[in-house]
Amino acid sequence: MAGVESSTVAPETGAKPILWSVAGTDSGGGAGLAADQRAAESLGVHLCPVVAAVTAQNSRAVVRVSPVPSDLLDAQLAALAADLPPAAIKTGLLGSADNVAVLARWVDRLRERAPVPLVVDPVLGASSGAAFADEATLRAYRELLLPRATLITPNRREALRLAGVDVADVPELAARLKAMGARAVAITGGDDAPHPSGLVRDWIDSPEASGWLALPRVATRHTHGTGCTFASSAASALALGFVTADALVLAKMATRWALCHGYPAGQGAGPVAARAGLAADPAGMPVLSWADEFSENFVFDSDLGRSDADHRPIDLGIYAIVDSPERVRQVVAAGVHTVQLRIKTPPTPDAAWHAALRVSVTQALAACRAGGATLVVNDHWRLAAELGAPAVHLGQEDLLALGPAGRAELAASGLQLGISSHSLWELCRARALAPWYLACGPVWPTLTKDMPWRPQGLDNLAWWVHMAARPVVAIGGILAPDQLQEAARSGAAGVCVVRGLGEDPARTVPTWQTALGAGRAAPRLPVPALPHPTLERGA
Repeated sequence: MAGVESSTVAPETGAKPILWSVAGTDSGGGAGLAADQRAAESLGVHLCPVVAAVTAQNSRAVVRVSPVPSDLLDAQLAALAADLPPAAIKTGLLGSADNVAVLARWVDRLRERAPVPLVVDPVLGASSGAAFADEATLRAYRELLLPRATLITPNRREALRLAGVDVADVPELAARLKAMGARAVAITGGDDAPHPSGLVRDWIDSPEASGWLALPRVATRHTHGTGCTFASSAASALALGFVTADALVLAKMATRWALCHGYPAGQGAGPVAARAGLAADPAGMPVLSWADEFSENFVFDSDLGRSDADHRPIDLGIYAIVDSPERVRQVVAAGVHTVQLRIKTPPTPDAAWHAALRVSVTQALAACRAGGATLVVNDHWRLAAELGAPAVHLGQEDLLALGPAGRAELAASGLQLGISSHSLWELCRARALAPWYLACGPVWPTLTKDMPWRPQGLDNLAWWVHMAARPVVAIGGILAPDQLQEAARSGAAGVCVVRGLGEDPARTVPTWQTALGAGRAAPRLPVPALPHPTLERGA
């Protein structure tokens, strides 16, 4: 195998990320490299199509499959490495154990100089029943690709064959594949029997999040290339810098969008058609379950397919976050109508602390009732429910820690729920609880909390407002009125102010209110075609 050579020409500023797709051709133009090309283009990624196998097929059947010689595959990869090194690699039909081995060696060699995510779509057979992988190839997948895979995207049939066991429980099946070396697993559900909820559910098990990623099934017979589109979209998102869970959210959206634009070609199922616009339709924003919690009776809320900006107008205004009942009284007297009382629990809370907390919440609630404001209690939701507070705010780690029984108890409490969200998967997971509002942050860098998230910026904030189908609150790093004015231009239902309230809210709040009004009167911020990543992606 030839060595990895570096290009002598620096990449141009603004060049597209490069994705290698090592896969098979489809003479019918529906799946394989043809579908991969469409998916990459829809996400703004440059695809290098590396032919590992040639198929003779049409819309009804695969007639023949021929792997390319392993030295020819090696030559293609060597040529690309010298000039077009990948930001990510995606595999499809590889055709032979020798080709699997060639690819594995190149992945190792490329990773010696830079992290390269590897997405493995284990194309082991056609939906018509044609087998694409013999036992030697299957063994090579298990021994050479799964231990190197950043993500694998089998359907259930492929997952069972890869695992070599008959496991009915999909989360357990994914765990088995992870134990074989894959860093993340997405077992797609499009080929499964219809779920009573009407949702197509993909089980994802990633370093960031696990659960059912779900959207309503698209009513179409034109589904050829769906698996290729999902895997290539996930790989494209990884090439753009998204972490795996966020890449899977974008892949789900891209696949749904491609299914919506599928068309007839031939007498069988026509191809799906990936295209731009995949992340601009609120109806295409998935929900993500909290662990394995979609019941058989779960119904996808039709409101989740509509834009908050157009369909759910509520006004939370200046959203003040304070740490004492005295501060609550001050901001309410200054004209604030939404106040969060944030009193953090110490490492070892004692009875005296709990007693003081009860007094603080009681006093804050009385101040809000007297001033016609809404009190939002941070974290302490059982106490809030007991004392009759109208709303609580919880972070996602706190909600996860509650477990299924705790989340059911919270839902039955009648409290209005605000939830923090910093990433695409957190946005999807929060939506599954139908919250009162979703907090999008940090909009700008903040010192209030130590967190790993990159700033959302005004672009992601505008995207959140358009796509969330729930009211959105902007939070994080909003220190000056001109920042609040810009945040208000997103259409957010509320904008959080913490340190900017200053020592005398009676003096500062009118300035913030003026900025809020000016922002809401100004032209709306444009909604980007895609959000940007908010976490640093590893290998």
